[in-house]
Amino acid sequence: MSTGPQRYPGASTAYWYQNRFGGDLQEVNVVVLHTTEGTSLPSYGGGGSAPNLTLVPDFKAKRLKAYQHFDFDRSSRALVNLRGGVETNTLNVAQVELVGTCDPKTHAKWKKAGYAYVYWPEAPEWALQGVADLLVWAHKNHGVPLTGPKTWKAYPASYGSGNGVRMSFAQWNSYKGVCGHQHVPENLHGDPGALDFARILELAKGETPQPAHPTYEPYPGASFFMKGSRPALGKSSPVFTAMGKRLVAEGCGLYKVGPGPVLGQADVDSYEKFQRMLGFTGSDAKWPPGPTSWAKLKVPKV
Repeated sequence: MSTGPQRYPGASTAYWYQNRFGGDLQEVNVVVLHTTEGTSLPSYGGGGSAPNLTLVPDFKAKRLKAYQHFDFDRSSRALVNLRGGVETNTLNVAQVELVGTCDPKTHAKWKKAGYAYVYWPEAPEWALQGVADLLVWAHKNHGVPLTGPKTWKAYPASYGSGNGVRMSFAQWNSYKGVCGHQHVPENLHGDPGALDFARILELAKGETPQPAHPTYEPYPGASFFMKGSRPALGKSSPVFTAMGKRLVAEGCGLYKVGPGPVLGQADVDSYEKFQRMLGFTGSDAKWPPGPTSWAKLKVPKV
């Protein structure tokens, strides 16, 4: 049984193997990701070990070009499928090969040789987006869940039956979603290595991660805080204005007219309130700031 569109939009069928290897009809609910460990579209032995799709990097256009070899709901041939064991290729699985490598040794060799390739553990954003686009299509048209294992183990530790992430037969039989070759039972391969699957899911779900907090450098002369000395009341510095604004933002500002560049008692009282909010007590909550609380206040460089 199969439903939904069978051809991925824009995919080339120049290397179509379904006429030679008919495969089984299936209702796909799993996508398995592989890496080819090469720099170009493989021949797959004339289709004898081909996946449903291969995604080939186009470095000039900064996109992945898709080649489709079998209908989406047709079993392909890229997994080991032993007799008498669990079904792999034919268990509602669509397989996708990513041209490139997950092997750090191969990465080092190709880099030295000056090849153009994708090292998938450090794939550029456009390559991850290309994978995400395919998974979105599979989700919308075939109901493949946009979920997957938390651990995508780095190669070569990901190789072998006892790699710590490979599913049991029971887990595999009940699995729905996206996984790697390294997760499939009856197989030893460790690809696609430490793929940034979390980022692929963010892109697939249209989530833009919140930017990381900027790195705040101490203002010039901040060493007198870090060394524990006590700046005298009345001392003037633009850092006191910046500090006061941050204390107000944290709900600890005890100012009547707002923070300013001259260190006053309101600055000291406000900072000690902030220290208590962080859980410091007694002398630990007293002025001046220590490195831990100063870092938590995130006073910008001035």
